[in-house]
Amino acid sequence: MADKKKKNLPPEAQSYQAFQDKREVKRPLLKNCIKAFLVGGFICFIGQIITTFYIYYFNFTEQTAGSPTVATLIFITMLLTGFGVYDRIGQFSGAGSAVPVTGFGNAVISSAIEYRTEGFILGVGSNMLKLAGPVIVYGVFASFVVALIKTILIKWGGL
Repeated sequence: MADKKKKNLPPEAQSYQAFQDKREVKRPLLKNCIKAFLVGGFICFIGQIITTFYIYYFNFTEQTAGSPTVATLIFITMLLTGFGVYDRIGQFSGAGSAVPVTGFGNAVISSAIEYRTEGFILGVGSNMLKLAGPVIVYGVFASFVVALIKTILIKWGGL
């Protein structure tokens, strides 16, 4: 809190602020950033290995290998979430495990696991995409807008 705001507080609040400042646990920001960077980079490294695997063993090109790679990463993440491993990875790495593709898979399967006691239709089916649904909607909408702009630029701009 800024010193200017502290002066406007009553004495009890100021003493509480001082007490709170003494007791506040300092977060190891640099250490957390390094862990997030390394784990996120490792997930991307695994994605690159999967892409290379699809290119060399299944005759995909660099442009076409992206979709099966994403599907494979989502599948692996869902398996790891189901076995409880991905939650531990998330606790260790924080934002590093929130790589968009794996974060999406984790969000879908976590909701499915959480609501499985309510049944397959009203529990899993209706709540599975509660968190991931807005991501899909805005992703599709953003893709539509970008495609529309590209089409206009190509048709009228001569690109």
